[in-house]
Amino acid sequence: MKRSVLQDYLDQHSFPVIVKKKKSYLTYEGLRDCHAYVLKSGIIKTSIISHDGREFNLRYINNLEIVSLLRDEYSQFTDAPFNIRIESETAELYKIDRVQFWKDINEDNGLQMYVKDYYRVRLLNSIKKMQQMLMNGKFGAVCTQIYELYELFGVPFDGGYLIDFMITNEEIAHFCGITSASSVNRMLQQLKDNHIIEIYDRKILIRDLDAIKDNVIM
Repeated sequence: MKRSVLQDYLDQHSFPVIVKKKKSYLTYEGLRDCHAYVLKSGIIKTSIISHDGREFNLRYINNLEIVSLLRDEYSQFTDAPFNIRIESETAELYKIDRVQFWKDINEDNGLQMYVKDYYRVRLLNSIKKMQQMLMNGKFGAVCTQIYELYELFGVPFDGGYLIDFMITNEEIAHFCGITSASSVNRMLQQLKDNHIIEIYDRKILIRDLDAIKDNVIM
């Protein structure tokens, strides 16, 4: 998506910027709100809660992006579709009146194209995530999550790629629909035994990226 269009729009206005601390929530699923939010800096995580109370993680976001869906154009208040939690030490977010945001979108062809791309990409990501969950098995789901983390946070390091972000086995389990963190631990140990990953300073160091990709439905 062309983030410059969104950045240009933000630069042309004096929207308030709110700062949230690590592990705090921006919104909760079902909470009514009259604002749209755009991530300016930091890392956030989106998740939903199942009917039996289990959390299912959707994705991390670490770039300039709309982080709350817009829903319809006219309602002043709308229910938040998911939880948004801060994962970096702090995160900065633009806070925009949602009705005004829609009005501006309808009057700007560039913003209209951005929002269309936004929804298209979110839909494709949701379909891909469902495919990976249903067709890839638990081991494949863990490898898929490691690969997603590599795409977001991976940096070259010591002949491999360090995922420069600490994530617990429990969080990986919540991304993969696995009920037990110990199951994730066993699969990570299997990857370590095969010299595919290592743990460096409590972070995942990928030694064999091709082996991870072999277990991912692309």
